[in-house]
Amino acid sequence: MKKVAVVGAGPAGLMAAEVLSGAGVQVLLFDAMPSIGRKFLLAGKGGLNLTHSEPADLFAARYGQRRQHIEALFKFFDAGQVRSWAASLGIETFVGSSGRVFPVDMKAAPLLRAWLTRLRHPKKGLPVTFFMRHRWTGWHKTVKADTRVDTAATLLDFDTPQGPIQVRADAVVLALGGGSWARLGSTGAWVPWLKAQGVAVAPLLPANCGFDVKNGWSTHFAGRFAGLPFKSVAMAFTSTAGREFVRKGEFVATATGVEGSLIYAASGLLRDEILASGSATLHLDLLPDMSFERVLAEVQHPRGSRSLSSHLKSRLHIDGIKAAILYELLSREQLADGRQLAQAIKALPITVTAARPLDEAISSAGGVLFEAMTGQLMLETLPGVFCAGEMLDWEAPTGGYLLTACLASGVCAGRGALTYVRTMQAESS
Repeated sequence: MKKVAVVGAGPAGLMAAEVLSGAGVQVLLFDAMPSIGRKFLLAGKGGLNLTHSEPADLFAARYGQRRQHIEALFKFFDAGQVRSWAASLGIETFVGSSGRVFPVDMKAAPLLRAWLTRLRHPKKGLPVTFFMRHRWTGWHKTVKADTRVDTAATLLDFDTPQGPIQVRADAVVLALGGGSWARLGSTGAWVPWLKAQGVAVAPLLPANCGFDVKNGWSTHFAGRFAGLPFKSVAMAFTSTAGREFVRKGEFVATATGVEGSLIYAASGLLRDEILASGSATLHLDLLPDMSFERVLAEVQHPRGSRSLSSHLKSRLHIDGIKAAILYELLSREQLADGRQLAQAIKALPITVTAARPLDEAISSAGGVLFEAMTGQLMLETLPGVFCAGEMLDWEAPTGGYLLTACLASGVCAGRGALTYVRTMQAESS
């Protein structure tokens, strides 16, 4: 009987295991953590966002420069199939007001429990065998670092509570995650092991992350406003390469800069601009539903003996953190000049100079290049070794896009491994 090792028990690895075990292949699933799906459970803590209901073309556009490659994965498993799959596990879903899709109970744990039950006790196929606290440490040490692995049957090394072991399999699916949230298992330790085998890997970078502002916030601003949200604002950014971002939303001030949904949505552009130019300047519209002319008129309205703060609050309802950011970033001269103040209210420049560390990011960019793999996600330099999930070179915003692509890549890699072992079996018979 053919045997496939799946390394990584996140959504991509579990989905690959489901495809293979359902087809009657023996699956050994290894993970370094004591329990399964830790990052999946944490990501669903505030409500498990499974996928998004928007039209397929718009959905695919969320993957930016890797759209073509991710769209190819959706031929195996798309957003609609995510909902059907959840339903097959007994998990009903609904579409929220934003178009995001959630389980009716909003929780991740019931879905994961149902999924693991099916993997361990399938109605058809073979049960998946799980090996927890098994940390993959690379190819077996008898294979020199500068020697290419010729087949997936080469031994894999694992550290376990009982000591080092070696595992041989007819094919391998690697679903090891990227580099964010290392405490949950995504450490990026696999990068040098694949590079040593001639696999092209782009550097792992933070995605859906916060940023530090130039020179930091003042002690006063950080002390009073860190953790508070900017609500009902809009953000605009244009990179030196001409890529544009304009969107309404919310974000949060941090002790050192900014983070939150609106910032995450533009994080790839901001990060790449910082890497190219050393900094990135976004423009914040504090009153996106009001024209510049109306703002200017209200700012220039006679205020008599009232303070500027009182004037902005009464005429434009600008107070709290919105007022504070104006005082933080504008000079006295700019605050006193009505036109300059109105321009700042509609397009306040905020310069960021560094993304927050990779381990703080929600997800990561970079990873195994699609160009280094076949259409079924098999590594060109390592026949029989497939990759899936966040360890691939792609990124997407939050909103269900990350999980959908991980699941789709797991299906693709699982099917690829199935085809591979069946072909090897046919050739050997």
